[in-house]
Amino acid sequence: MADEDFEMDGGYEDEPVEPEIEEGAEEEVEGDNNNPEDIPDPLLADGEEKQERAPGERPRKTSKYMTKYERARILGTRALQISMNAPVMVELEGETDPLEIAMKELRQRKIPFTIRRYLPDGSYEDWGVDELIVEDSWKRQVGGD
Repeated sequence: MADEDFEMDGGYEDEPVEPEIEEGAEEEVEGDNNNPEDIPDPLLADGEEKQERAPGERPRKTSKYMTKYERARILGTRALQISMNAPVMVELEGETDPLEIAMKELRQRKIPFTIRRYLPDGSYEDWGVDELIVEDSWKRQVGGD
């Protein structure tokens, strides 16, 4: 078989070809009326401006306390990362156990994780580990501070 028998179309030299729109599929229209900012808010009085907030600045519905289940998952995941040679975010003072290092990172709020809490209506809230209040249950058991 010779190379001339094959037709090479769609190589890397040109830009990728736009996919064709199938018959019956809807196209996006720029003047679409599904923008929630265009719908007037019935709770606002006439002329009153809506406060602009970033998605992370919405008032939150869930508690600012980290649950024991979130704490367990965060510590376990971070300890696994540390055991697989991930960079440690705190100064080590002789600790070698990955779980102890993860606990130290959590106490100093250095774990770079985000917790996503799903709500019953299908929406969710994202909380950074540094935003949450963590109660150390092990301190109460040991009789710490």
